[in-house]
Amino acid sequence: MLNKLKQDLEGELFTDKLMTTLYATDASVYRKMPLAVAYPKTESDIQKLILFARDNKVGLIPRTAGTSLAGQCVGDGIVVDVSKNFTKILSVDEEKKQVTVQPGVIRDELNQFLEPYGLFFGPNTSTSNRCMIGGMVGNNSSGTTSIQYGVTRDTVVSLKTFLSDGNKVEFKTLSLNEYLGKMALDSFEGEIYSNIHKELSNKEIQQEIIKEFPKPQIHRRNTGYAVDELLNNSVFGDGEQGINLCKLLSGSEGTLAFTTEIVLQLTQVPPKRSAMVVTHYKTLEDCLMDVAPLMANSLHTCEMMDKVILDCTKNNRTQLANRFFVEGDPEALLMLEVKSDTEEDLARQLEKLLQTVKASGLSYASPILKDGDVNKAIELRKAGLGLLGNIVGDRKAVACIEDTAVALEDLKDFIGEFTQIMKGYGQDAVYYAHAGAGELHLRPILNLKKSADVGLFRDITTDVAKLTKKYNGSFSGEHGDGIVRAEFIPLMIGDKNYELLKRIKTYFDPHNIFNPGKIVDAYPMDESLRYEVDREEPEIATMMDFSDSQGILKAAEKCNGSGDCRKTHKVSGAMCPSYHATKNEKDTTRGRANTLREFLTNSEEPNKFNNKELKEVFDLCLSCKACSSECPSNVDVATLKAEFLYQYQEENGYPLRGKLFAYNTSLNRLGSKVAGITNAVYDSKFLGGLLKRTAGVATERSLPKVFKVDFDKELIKAKSQATKTKSKLVLYIDEFTNYLDVELGRDAIEVLTRLGYEVELFYGESGRTYISKGFLKQAKKLATKNLEQLSVFTDKGLPIVGLEPSAILSFRDEYKRFGLDNGKMEAVAANSFLIEEFLAKEIQLGHITADQFTTEAKTVKIHTHCHQKSISNQKVTFDVLNLPQNYSVSIISSGCCGMAGSFGYEKEHYEVSMQVGELKLFPAVRKAAADVIIAANGTSCRHQIYDGTKRKALHPITVLKEALL
Repeated sequence: MLNKLKQDLEGELFTDKLMTTLYATDASVYRKMPLAVAYPKTESDIQKLILFARDNKVGLIPRTAGTSLAGQCVGDGIVVDVSKNFTKILSVDEEKKQVTVQPGVIRDELNQFLEPYGLFFGPNTSTSNRCMIGGMVGNNSSGTTSIQYGVTRDTVVSLKTFLSDGNKVEFKTLSLNEYLGKMALDSFEGEIYSNIHKELSNKEIQQEIIKEFPKPQIHRRNTGYAVDELLNNSVFGDGEQGINLCKLLSGSEGTLAFTTEIVLQLTQVPPKRSAMVVTHYKTLEDCLMDVAPLMANSLHTCEMMDKVILDCTKNNRTQLANRFFVEGDPEALLMLEVKSDTEEDLARQLEKLLQTVKASGLSYASPILKDGDVNKAIELRKAGLGLLGNIVGDRKAVACIEDTAVALEDLKDFIGEFTQIMKGYGQDAVYYAHAGAGELHLRPILNLKKSADVGLFRDITTDVAKLTKKYNGSFSGEHGDGIVRAEFIPLMIGDKNYELLKRIKTYFDPHNIFNPGKIVDAYPMDESLRYEVDREEPEIATMMDFSDSQGILKAAEKCNGSGDCRKTHKVSGAMCPSYHATKNEKDTTRGRANTLREFLTNSEEPNKFNNKELKEVFDLCLSCKACSSECPSNVDVATLKAEFLYQYQEENGYPLRGKLFAYNTSLNRLGSKVAGITNAVYDSKFLGGLLKRTAGVATERSLPKVFKVDFDKELIKAKSQATKTKSKLVLYIDEFTNYLDVELGRDAIEVLTRLGYEVELFYGESGRTYISKGFLKQAKKLATKNLEQLSVFTDKGLPIVGLEPSAILSFRDEYKRFGLDNGKMEAVAANSFLIEEFLAKEIQLGHITADQFTTEAKTVKIHTHCHQKSISNQKVTFDVLNLPQNYSVSIISSGCCGMAGSFGYEKEHYEVSMQVGELKLFPAVRKAAADVIIAANGTSCRHQIYDGTKRKALHPITVLKEALL
């Protein structure tokens, strides 16, 4: 049956182990292996899937970014992923301030598109750079700005959907007469309108809804279907406005219909000027007591973070820099943002807010942030949920009670009782809140691998549900019911209302094909968990040391599914370049971590790494290391891939091409002895082409030339022409500088000696080629040798300065995983620097000044190596090249170049490699005028820029050499 369906679809249908594994989880604690995964290409495909599901009694689970926290996106039917093909912005109506989109449009990218129109879609989740409008409608998302812009339900004008009979209908606002007209239709659509009318025109049912549903002033309420939203209109109440069943479908989690087109009501773009006061508190109670008085101000944001999450930010390279405003060690803080179109009004709002803060006297610090610093604070807050994955070990902050919302006047008392519940269970919960909206993301810390904690999972959820009901609050504020909370809907709204919801589900979906097990007739909340309970924990032996995560399995398990790796190239950052090119889930950091976790846990192979699915999922990883810093949970897929390759190749043998690339330095050493002949072969169309074909290298690639240079002689010559006035350093001549980019070595020696530094050379192969190809025994052997030799320098306190980021930064990264002498390793890591890092520090200390360089005006555009972005920072390169007085320097927002060492040379990867380059880097280089200097410090990056644009990029040290007086 599935094979026939696959042939009928214009899109794709997958039933293989890898794809079903990728879609067995979302960002929740649940795991359900689907029957199949569909990528529909057209609306006809969706119709065929619905009819197939109806005829074969199979569930359809709609999915966009898969960032659901409650299990909405998992199920044992067919997962229908519309994130790849239903991504169009169809039209904009400027007069009505409306936009029509398909469900796979990303929220932030929609606002980027709308900016020239002066329009804005308000709801703003923490996942806004990858979450999609379809998912936001399904969950009725809200986010940090709901106190100003409301929730998604408030913005939905109309929905074009397929009903469970396969017919396409549109839901929109109807007058009483139009509604009655719908009831008169002799169709399934007409039956739906008639049945809803039969139910909601009943005054007893209306009174039961009013009595049991959450307080209406709580605008974040997603408990069950929003029948309470359908009462105040011309059809079922005394209101004058029409009725719109989009209110019902918003927040229905895809259980009633399948949406293919959405019309949204927009607002004007927010005021451009903003300021944020961040109030710091010594106790959680003080923080909560401050919320109500502070909300008397016209705030755009009122967000809370507690100490647990703030501490997690210390261990994330990206977010560590965004902690700049945190003073001391607060138990909690509030982020309070005001906005205006004028500086005068902004100052007035800010002064009023500060007076409120002062009057309460509850906070001990209240720094003021402006402009870009506000965005950094918001990014820190947005990363919060993902950062919880940084808790090492099996005990994690679990999403189950994290979506409670109560009226603002009930917030303090609710939290007081909640805290007592947690104390009763011996729990220190995580407090993370949209405080201004009365919504609290409260999370207990549990080990769901243990039955005792699974019991607590249910008990705590039950007790908090009862507490929420006591305050007539909403148990599902914005994250939805899904699996984790759907069981508790009868408790929250009463049995009579729950039976009403069940009838509504039947009216829309009599065959129960749309996302079964969600909202009504729910799956049990403590079954189908991601991990088998009380399992015998797999023991996975590895070559590299993963003890910082308690082993490689737990390193993979750090991924909590938040999906940060699904952001596209249209936003900042490099993660994840292969996903940017393919838009396939298997090419995300999440996809790779989930697949590794699945097979290390459940594979029956003696060597659990020996699975073709793992080979496939790691294949397009460029080892750029962006995930190690940009992923909130610090999932380092590049290192996981190196270990996988080693383990897989130990079982299946090391391929010829892998050996050629891994031992590339040895080959270059030999080739450099007869450099002229070697380079002639490389340039020869016949011999070079034969070599490429034999080695599996893309014929479109240019092969790097080899050279033989005596750098000791170069240094002697340079010293004879310079005067030593500064300290001594060690210049690392790595394998790339030694045989390929020899001019860099010359330039570095010249710059450093002319600036007055005493230079000593260290020659050594870093092992980068071995690491990237999984030749870990050879890499460890080199690391051991280098560590012993480099320790001689570190014992003397000498800095080790390198030119190629992937080489020098391995001393600070992968070398630490080889189980070497820890004391020596830490000393070498602490004393190893990119040459830009070293020079930037010297500039800061005043040891290097602008008057040593030209005053000629030049424009420089910088592309930095991915490993630098991840392990160091780009600013050092900017600072160094910005030193000459009249140099105009900017950093290209380029992500990964796409070459990634040998990756871009491999014939089967060439196309993806160039696609990655074409996303941002190549267009930026082509756009630059001919006299603009393109600076790139990575050898692979320079080769990729040349192959993609025919522009020659220079290493920053070469740019500096040419600027020296």
